[in-house]
Amino acid sequence: MSITRTSRRLSEVRWRKSSRSASNAHCVEVAVTTDVVGVRDTKDRDGGTLMFTPEQWASFTSRLQQD
Repeated sequence: MSITRTSRRLSEVRWRKSSRSASNAHCVEVAVTTDVVGVRDTKDRDGGTLMFTPEQWASFTSRLQQD
């Protein structure tokens, strides 16, 4: 899937704020589709999106829970 199509799909889904984000606006938002997980800065939504496969995201979040 191309980055343009992926970005368009992420713009169509619901983004949710991380439950670990502090109230001082140092937040990230996450959007999940069947093909990609997008992560962006809440304060700079147009500043870029990190994109992960669902498998990469699961590995990352699993590792965070171990620490």
